[in-house]
Amino acid sequence: MKNTNLLWASACLCAYVQTVSAEERLINFTIPPQAAATALDTLAKQADLQMLFSRDALKNSTTQGLSGKHTARDALKKLLTGTGLTYTFTAADAVAIKPAVEQLNKAGPTTLKPINVTATAIRNVTDPYNQDYVFPNPTSGTKTDTPIMETPLNVQVISKQVLKDQQVITLQDSLKNVSGVTVSSIGNSQPGDTIFNFRGFESTTFFRNGFRLEHGSKGMANVESVEVLKGPAAILYGLVEPGGMVNVITKQPLATPYYAFNQQFGSYDNYRTTVDATGPVASNKDVLYRMNISYQNSGSWQDYVGNEDLFLAPVLKWNLSPTTQVSAEFEYNRQHQGLADSFNPYVNGLLLNIPLSRNYGAYSPAVNESFFGNINWSHQFNDDWKLKHSFTVNQQSFKINNLTLAKFTIPSDTLELFGFQPPISGTNVMRQNSSSINQNNTYSTNLDLTGHFDTFGLKHTLLLGGDYYRLNYNSGQDIPAANQYSLVDVYNPVNPGFAFNDIGNNSNFKQQFDQYGLYAQDQIQLPYDLHVTGGLRYQNIHQKSKNTSSNGFIGPDGVLITSENTAVSQDAVTPRVGILWHPQSWISLYANYAESFGANTGLVWSASGQFKPVAPTSAEQYEGGIKTEFFDGRLRATLAYYDLTKSNVAAGDPDPTHVCGGGLCSLAIGAVRSRGPELDIQGEILPGWNAIATWANTDVIVTKSNAKNDAINTGTFSYAVGDRLLNVPRNTASFWNTYEFQDTVLKGLKFGGGVTIRQGQVGSGGSTLFGEHYPPITTPGYATLDLMTAYSHAVGKSKITVQLNINNLLDKRYYTSINAAINDPTFQAFSASAPYGAPRTVMGSINIQY
Repeated sequence: MKNTNLLWASACLCAYVQTVSAEERLINFTIPPQAAATALDTLAKQADLQMLFSRDALKNSTTQGLSGKHTARDALKKLLTGTGLTYTFTAADAVAIKPAVEQLNKAGPTTLKPINVTATAIRNVTDPYNQDYVFPNPTSGTKTDTPIMETPLNVQVISKQVLKDQQVITLQDSLKNVSGVTVSSIGNSQPGDTIFNFRGFESTTFFRNGFRLEHGSKGMANVESVEVLKGPAAILYGLVEPGGMVNVITKQPLATPYYAFNQQFGSYDNYRTTVDATGPVASNKDVLYRMNISYQNSGSWQDYVGNEDLFLAPVLKWNLSPTTQVSAEFEYNRQHQGLADSFNPYVNGLLLNIPLSRNYGAYSPAVNESFFGNINWSHQFNDDWKLKHSFTVNQQSFKINNLTLAKFTIPSDTLELFGFQPPISGTNVMRQNSSSINQNNTYSTNLDLTGHFDTFGLKHTLLLGGDYYRLNYNSGQDIPAANQYSLVDVYNPVNPGFAFNDIGNNSNFKQQFDQYGLYAQDQIQLPYDLHVTGGLRYQNIHQKSKNTSSNGFIGPDGVLITSENTAVSQDAVTPRVGILWHPQSWISLYANYAESFGANTGLVWSASGQFKPVAPTSAEQYEGGIKTEFFDGRLRATLAYYDLTKSNVAAGDPDPTHVCGGGLCSLAIGAVRSRGPELDIQGEILPGWNAIATWANTDVIVTKSNAKNDAINTGTFSYAVGDRLLNVPRNTASFWNTYEFQDTVLKGLKFGGGVTIRQGQVGSGGSTLFGEHYPPITTPGYATLDLMTAYSHAVGKSKITVQLNINNLLDKRYYTSINAAINDPTFQAFSASAPYGAPRTVMGSINIQY
């Protein structure tokens, strides 16, 4: 007996793994009757516990299952009732399972055979030391804590360990780890703005803890993980592009004190410092805090470009009671930038092979400042019902001084049509200075009620909710007359050209957008491991805008366009339904159907001097796929195929007399279809070996359009039927892996690398200049190679890590995107927005955790 107890104590001691202590909180458990070892694995995942036991000792034990809300201790007690097993907490988040003493006494004294002890360590995903590549329960897809293997949706998660291994400091860089997602830059129209492309559809919208941001801080110092929900997400989030959405999950306060300091230094005078501190405010741990700070000062491989970035993110959480919590979160971000203009002359059908460092725009300063605040509270009524409310405000202002660039080799009469005075040399770039002050304010409130109940033996997870968004956008621009420009030589530009002048606010655009939504979702667990998710959303949007100009935008009847546009109100009901079969713990098969209701771009002609926004778009998607998990959930793969159609897309108005805000008007007559397979693999293949592999084949084409409009119509849809959308590579792929040595003299040493592959992409939808359609511009495909190495070592209670990353090791020259308004052989020369990708860059870091 003495030897038996000593054996179990030794096993528990050897399997102990350090974690951050979990609170004694109510957790919703759903564990069907099954073998004890499998049931304990499930409980460990749902409670974020380390479960330590001998599988041989438990192979004949079964449990009666468990459901409802319990603390971790009560759940273990109920689950193990009648099994002859007992449990002991060896640490706050570690539990050892062993046969009860009475059972050992019945067996009498015996000589025990050697026992191989295996420990399944499922660590808290909020643990700062967690090195997992796979997170089990992302919330973006359903807003409930549902395992991804039981969710009939395609949701991918980029964990904080991936962000650390790749030294990701921008949101766009993280998204190369997800199939079907690409990113391109807007240029210097707005500082920090990025175009996300999900399954072929562009969006500047992203989410922060479920809150929509059109323009806002993308600070990464306080990011816990990044979740990507593919396909229409309208049922829970309202107006979102149908290709998908990205949701940033931020770090929250912890009950266990933790401190970290990280200093990064890299190519082109890039220095970035981050600090992370969290813990209880008082000894009773009722009030917790977290503070993340980052400061970056960097140059660039492009001329006249730089960045100074300050980011602050404090969070305070108050546990009023075991069932009621209140949190307040704030973010402040200020960026002072010299912007990179992606202008590239387009001559005789080809982009000029200009140096990567060239910036025709000279120094274009911009200041971007944003304030983000959130207050949320939740109350647990009982084991089954929970209420959560959130109020969020985001305010962003940015001021830009930039140069508008163009290059023409055009006959004099055509130049006069554009408002320019000849002559312009064929080797000159025309530059106009302009400035703008923009303000984006977003206000949101959201209320969710989540409940668990049974009907006729079926288990339900019900979500009832409502949300309201208001977006106010105000843009004032200073635009000079067309003949106020300077010229620089294409091949030998002289900067800075001429100084910026305050020329008066002569153009102003205001837009107000209100969104109201009510939604209901039910997740039903059926017999034979079938899971059905269904829901509806009622959506009402009201939008109005006003575009005024004092620099000569005149309608066809001679009326100055200064009138307020007609307001538009639209509503719709959008459904989503999905079914999933989970026959084994390692495999799920799923299918879903979803619709969406989205905002549109462009203006519709209404009357002389009057115009209104284009009516909203609609979309529908069919998707099916297979999910697999191996090695106790540490390795996951998803293979999906989707067919998605977006209708009521803004297409150009064929009537040239219809002028809307200085450009031609639009009609909601377009349609785009996207379909194809996607593959995502991520996780731990062997102890210490983590990998991510992605591939997507995105077949996105225009199925309905009107290509009769003039191509200089900006902001409208000008593709012909059969054209591919801009900047959507047909094939994309990536691979990333790291290996950390285990239990050798090299323990703590990690090395890794990966490759990112993009097929060539279309840079314009073709042109319809003066009624004639011209072929599109394309860019070649490319592949970039990245490497990393790191070494970690414990010094007392601290962990010190030094790391080095090299991106684009082979110094590949490539374009991230391209957009050219006119591609006309008769003109011979024009320009394109064609930003280069970064050349070879090196990033080192020293990280201290305590």
